[in-house]
Amino acid sequence: MVKEQEFSAIFCQSCRQSFSSRRRPSRLRKRLFTAYFYEHQTLKALSRTYHKDREWIQRQIHSYEPPKTSPHPRPVTLVIDATFFGKRGEGFGVLVAKDILSGQLVAYRFIQTETLNEYAMLRQSLLDQGFIIQAVTVDGRRGLFGLFADLPVQMCHFHQQAILTRYLTRRPTYQASRDLKRIASYLGQTTPCRFRYMLEAWLQRHKDFYEEKTPDDSPRGWHYTHDRLRSAYRSLERNLPYLFTYKTHPHLGIANTTNTLDGGLFSPMKALLKIHRGIGDSMKKKLITDFLEKAMK
Repeated sequence: MVKEQEFSAIFCQSCRQSFSSRRRPSRLRKRLFTAYFYEHQTLKALSRTYHKDREWIQRQIHSYEPPKTSPHPRPVTLVIDATFFGKRGEGFGVLVAKDILSGQLVAYRFIQTETLNEYAMLRQSLLDQGFIIQAVTVDGRRGLFGLFADLPVQMCHFHQQAILTRYLTRRPTYQASRDLKRIASYLGQTTPCRFRYMLEAWLQRHKDFYEEKTPDDSPRGWHYTHDRLRSAYRSLERNLPYLFTYKTHPHLGIANTTNTLDGGLFSPMKALLKIHRGIGDSMKKKLITDFLEKAMK
């Protein structure tokens, strides 16, 4: 059986001589890739539509290479965050930067672990392209405030709330814990001065409970009884300089959460990947690349 040609034949209208077009197959691969992954058409259905066998259709889909976009360099106010795919320690992730002012993705890079160095390389790649970074919203990972110390930095309120929930649980038992969670619920609704006042008033009210000690066999002879409550309070105190940057620099349009990535980009991307969870990592990365490149246009 004669192997089917990969490229379409085009005939010259004058001399009727045929030659192959490399544009048509590229467009066809894109149509097949889109139909299979985004429109959820099966290989069988595509085989009937294009009058080709399933192996040929699959080969074209695997041969598709997402076109790369080069965003125009400009001043940007960024939200940066990462998400991961696969089992912890076995999968991979992608680190993404989005410009809040235009709503456009401006950079991404595949990563194995979410390290400070990955953030530094993403930042440097943007600077190398001519972008002017005006401010950044991050999740508060250790070291990030220092990495962006020369910029206005906003700590994501959602991640701050998640830290408190991790220490205090969703339904705290103690009154002091409930009061602290209630104070944190005002993030986004109050001023820096008012929030600081509420924290100081909380500490004054619950000072004895906060400093309560329990005897033990350690060299010191005791430990703080409510160490998780103390950790929750210290996280708010430590992050306070970065919780209201969006209000102290209103002209920059800073976001107070990373939700524009978490819910606006990562969730639909993961929903798409869940439908095609049987594909290998190479095709998974190709689909992620195509999805992110579309968000850069």
